Amino acid sequence: MKRKTSLLASLMLAFTLPLAAQQAEPYRSQVWVADQGDGTYKNPVLYADYSDPDACRVGDDFYLTSSSFNCVPGLQILHSKDLVNWTIIGSAVPWAVPPTSDTAPQHGKRIWAPCIRHHDGWFYIFWGDPDQGAFMVKAQDPRGPWTEPVLVKPGIGIIDTTPLWDDDGRVYMAHAYAGSRAQLKSVIAVCELSADASRAITPSRIVFDGHEGQGTCEGPKFYKRGGYYYIFHPAGGVPTGFQTVQRSKHVYGPYENRIVLAQGKSPVNGPHQGAWVDTPTGEDWFLHFQDVGAYGRLVHLQPMRWIDDWPVIGIDDDGDGCGDPVLTYKKPNVGKEYPICTPQESDEFDSMTLGLQWQWQANYNEKWAYCAGDRSLLRLYSYPVTETYKNLGDVPNMLLQKTTAPAQTVTVKMTFRPTSKYRGERTGLTIFGRDYAALTVENSEQGLVLSQVECRQADKGKPETVNETTTLKDSTFYLRADIRDSGEKLSKSEGGHDQRVMCQFSYSTDGRKFRPLGKPFQVREGTWIGAKHGIFCTRPHIVTNDGGWVDVDWYRVTR
Repeated sequence: MKRKTSLLASLMLAFTLPLAAQQAEPYRSQVWVADQGDGTYKNPVLYADYSDPDACRVGDDFYLTSSSFNCVPGLQILHSKDLVNWTIIGSAVPWAVPPTSDTAPQHGKRIWAPCIRHHDGWFYIFWGDPDQGAFMVKAQDPRGPWTEPVLVKPGIGIIDTTPLWDDDGRVYMAHAYAGSRAQLKSVIAVCELSADASRAITPSRIVFDGHEGQGTCEGPKFYKRGGYYYIFHPAGGVPTGFQTVQRSKHVYGPYENRIVLAQGKSPVNGPHQGAWVDTPTGEDWFLHFQDVGAYGRLVHLQPMRWIDDWPVIGIDDDGDGCGDPVLTYKKPNVGKEYPICTPQESDEFDSMTLGLQWQWQANYNEKWAYCAGDRSLLRLYSYPVTETYKNLGDVPNMLLQKTTAPAQTVTVKMTFRPTSKYRGERTGLTIFGRDYAALTVENSEQGLVLSQVECRQADKGKPETVNETTTLKDSTFYLRADIRDSGEKLSKSEGGHDQRVMCQFSYSTDGRKFRPLGKPFQVREGTWIGAKHGIFCTRPHIVTNDGGWVDVDWYRVTR
C-alpha cells in the first residue's frame, strides 16, 4: 500500500534533510533501459514512440523533441547528458495546439516532424502542420516558458520544417510537402526567412526531386559544415526506407546525393529520419527512428563519421559509404559518466502538477483534472461526451502515455465516485490506437459494472462491443493491462514486418489477486503514432451543473 504523507510532514522532512538527500533520484524504468551498465548501450535507446526525432547539443547537454500530432502537451522535450539516458523535462506547446479553438481530437494532424535548434541564446522549434503551414516557438530555457506559436509560412501541405542560420546572418528553412494536402510529394524545398526567423520572405524553391529512385523523400534536416550545405532526409517510405544526404556549396543547389544508412543485414527496418549531433569530445552520432507498428516509431542511436566530407552512419563493413544500423555499441564519449535514467512512466501522483509523461488527446480543458499532490492522488472529473459521440476516439479528456517496452504491465488503483443523479458515468483503463480495448467501470442500474470492451476500427467511428462483465461491490478497485510482444510476425495484409502485440486485461478488488476479464486484444497503432495506454472519466451528453469523479491513487508500469 502506498504510504500517504501529510503536506506539513513533507515540508518538515524537506527542511531537516540535506539538499542532496532532497533531490529525487533519476527515474529508472523497470521495463526498458538502454544503458547496459558496462560502457555499452542497446538500441533502441528510446523504446517509445518519439516519432520523427530531432536533437541538438548546447554545451554538455542534449535536447530532443519529436512529432506529437494532436496530443497535448505537445512537443515533449527530453534531456540527456550522453545520448543514451534520457528524461522528459517539459513541453514546448503545453496547453493548446493551433488553432486553439479545437476541442475535438485531431488524430494524426497538427504537429509533424519538428526541428529543435539553438541560436544566439535561444532555443527554436519549427514544425509543419499539413493543414496550416510552418510554425515556430522559441525559449531561452528548454524547460520553458516557450513563446506562443508563430505561423512562419502559411501553406497547405508544408511539413517537416528545419531552419539554418548561415554565416552571413541570413536564415533559411528547408521543408517537404505532404502529398495528401499539397498533391505533390517526394521533393525538398528551401525558402529564406526574416532575420528573426519569424516569417518567410521568399517563395520556396524546390532543390531536390526524389521521384526517380528516392520516392517519398521528406523530413529534411538542414546543416552547414566545412563550406558545404547538407540536407539529411529519409526516402523510400517509413517502414522500408533509408537515410539520404544531399550536399552542395550553394544553399539552393545543385545538390549531389548519397544514401548513407540502410537496413542492410540488420533487423532494423526503415532506418531513417533523425538528427546529427556531435559530442563535446568531437564524436558524431545520429538519432533516427524505426517503425515497428503497434509500438510506434522507436529511437535508435548510430555512430557516425565523416569521410571525404560525406557522413557514414552505422557500421560500413564493406566500405561502400552506406552503413548498417547497430543493435549494441559502445556509449558516446562525452568526457564523463552519468547516472542511468529513462523517461518517466509510473506515477504516484504526489505532485501538484501533472507528470510530464502524460498527454491529453486534444487541446487542454482546465476542468478535466485536479492534481491533489498533498493527498497523493489525481482526480479526473467525469466530463460530458459530445452529442455525436461514437467511441473513445471522440473523447478529448483521455489521459494517455506511450508504451515503453516490448513487454510491460500497467496497473492502476482507482476509487470511483459517480453522482447519484443519473446513470452512465464511467471510468477505466485503456490501450488505445486505431483499434482499442479497455476495462470500463460504469454507474448503472445494477450498481458499478466492470466490463472489458473493445472497439475495432475506432478510427472509422465504429462502436464498442462488450466481451465480458461483472459487478463490483466496492468503489475502490485495481485495473491491469498486460501488454506483450507475442513473438509472431503479422501477416502481409496486417503489416508484414511488424510484430503481433497482444494485451490481456485483469482486475482486482484487493490489489493482490487479479482475475482475467474478457479476451486477449491485438494491439494496433494509432494514426501516425504508436498505441498508448491510459485512463479516462466521462459522463453522457446531458446538460447538468455537476458530475462525479474518479480518484487515481497510482499508476504503475512494471515488468
